[in-house]
Amino acid sequence: MRAIDFHVHLPTPEWLDRTLEGYVEAAEKFFRSTVSRNTVEGLAREYVKLDLVGVLLAWDAETATGRPRLSNEYVAQAVKEHPEAFLGFGSVDPRKGVRAVEELDKFKGLGLKGVKFHPSIQDFAPDDERWWPVFARAEALGLPCLFHTGTSGIGAGMPGGQGIKLDHGRPIRLDTLAAAFPGLTIIAAHFGWPWHVEMLAVAQHKANVFIDISGWAPKYIPPEVLRELKGRMQDKFLFGSDYPFISPSRCLDELGELEIPEPALQKLLLGNGKRLLGLA
Repeated sequence: MRAIDFHVHLPTPEWLDRTLEGYVEAAEKFFRSTVSRNTVEGLAREYVKLDLVGVLLAWDAETATGRPRLSNEYVAQAVKEHPEAFLGFGSVDPRKGVRAVEELDKFKGLGLKGVKFHPSIQDFAPDDERWWPVFARAEALGLPCLFHTGTSGIGAGMPGGQGIKLDHGRPIRLDTLAAAFPGLTIIAAHFGWPWHVEMLAVAQHKANVFIDISGWAPKYIPPEVLRELKGRMQDKFLFGSDYPFISPSRCLDELGELEIPEPALQKLLLGNGKRLLGLA
């Protein structure tokens, strides 16, 4: 295994054309790339060829968006069929209350390793105690929680940002959550830009907070983030692409051009992720 890609969206019609209906066009402009549809089987072949394991992400923002979810069962089935290529993170909608908490109890049986949240699109603030029963159950079950942080390619450049509130993705909101649930592993996706310095401060201060570098072509990673990734915070970073918006092969190629010391690079690509997920 060359690396664990912690941020992989399924590029299937089920996600792109149903769950993300009306969102994809803005995201393509933001990322300056065209999103290509693929099958689960095709994606698995791609990851095996690259010697990568991808963390597939389910999606549930039904309450806030009215769009159908990409179910935990769908992701779990993809992992079951292609264990050589995938691990799975499920998703629950905190606005569903007790139903969201109960949904987490099914994760172990489905073989899912963690939970993905997108506060801006799900329209909730992680530091709002109304939603904390969800995180308390995730902590009790030992499920790492991956949060979208920072700006959003979805809704970018659209009137009102398609109703998406960036403030819900401020890294400082995760600081409050990490303090309240010290046994909860928190992964902050996309290093919180434009609040990336705030994100670094939170991850440095809280032992249970980690950062994935997905959603950015590595050559554009801000120097403050790159400095910490290479140095004192090298145990806190995780590799991620944000497929299908950015390809993992591009990310790997550009990381190789950034003069990252080999020990830090190996921790980023594999070591930190294996430790976080409890993999041998």
